[in-house]
Amino acid sequence: MASIVLTNVDKIYAGGVKAVNGLNLEIKDGEFMVLVGPSGCGKSTALRMIAGLEDISGGEIAIGDKVVNHLPPKDRDIAMVFQNYALYPHMTVEENLAFGLKLRKMPKAEIQKRVGEAAKMLGLETYLKRKPAALSGGQRQRVAMGRAIVREPQAFLMDEPLSNLDAKLRVSMRASLNTLHERLGVTTVYVTHDQVEAMTLGDRVCVLRDGLLQQVDTPQNLFDKPVNLFVAGFMGSPSMNFVTAELVRDNGVAVRFADIRLPIPESTFADKPGLDQYIGKKIILGIRPSDFEDAASAGSHANGWATLPVKAEVTEELGSEINVLFLIDAPPVEHKDTVAAADTGDDEEAALPLVGDKSLWTARVNARSHVRPG
Repeated sequence: MASIVLTNVDKIYAGGVKAVNGLNLEIKDGEFMVLVGPSGCGKSTALRMIAGLEDISGGEIAIGDKVVNHLPPKDRDIAMVFQNYALYPHMTVEENLAFGLKLRKMPKAEIQKRVGEAAKMLGLETYLKRKPAALSGGQRQRVAMGRAIVREPQAFLMDEPLSNLDAKLRVSMRASLNTLHERLGVTTVYVTHDQVEAMTLGDRVCVLRDGLLQQVDTPQNLFDKPVNLFVAGFMGSPSMNFVTAELVRDNGVAVRFADIRLPIPESTFADKPGLDQYIGKKIILGIRPSDFEDAASAGSHANGWATLPVKAEVTEELGSEINVLFLIDAPPVEHKDTVAAADTGDDEEAALPLVGDKSLWTARVNARSHVRPG
């Protein structure tokens, strides 16, 4: 096991395209670090530079106490898992697991020991004599992970390893990855575009955008304390609702937008002393969909809550909860950070209001709610 440190790392492609820009990141020994961001943010490029599959254009990468800038991948003592399983189709599961160890001329007894331990850990013991064609997608991915595990490397590097699996398998594989990491304690760098994977797997999560690091923190802190509009809008699904509002002190602190006044508890205001300077000024207000509840269903629990009278335009019933889409009589926030967080790939289209000069918001309410469109 080892720490991984990236210091001012750049990657510049032909034509001056900067895929990674001055990346500084310290991954602790034994930590599970997730790199997440929209398409083209540089997360896979950063992983490939750590692996040695991409040359760096500037800066320094260290694995453990060794600078690896010019070391080939085979000398970095890392093991990679990709989204395509890269298994040898003519070999059995056992042979796939053992192949890399045989290339290193490891003693046969040690190979058998490592393969047996990995197979037991991953629940592959009954499949050792099968070939990849006879396995399901989840089983193939476990074989790919087993091939990395038998190496006993200093670090695992994983590039969207679950993206080819169906939703149910992804859930079980996430649980397996968590269990494996707790058991092995190997430093792991994991790339994904899936926020759920990032939030459930990472000890810490590194959010990237356009090759620039935006924030590195625990999943809960990213959700509760985003450092900018991009992180606020990108982390969480459905994404945060934004509106331009005025911060006022009128019978207590409140925010006003459209014809709505939402009071802010004094305790919340006191926790954020920097807000004082924005009294009487325009701010961007963000509200998570999960912070809403149907007032009719909340009953006495709603006493003292701020209320927002709205008309439901669309409801999405998800079984355990309902997403309610409604309009706010205020223009959408058009800011480069909120557009980038939408990850549409088309800034111009993403910035266009979908419903005239009104904002479309989402509330996530309890499934027992009777809210319906209209």
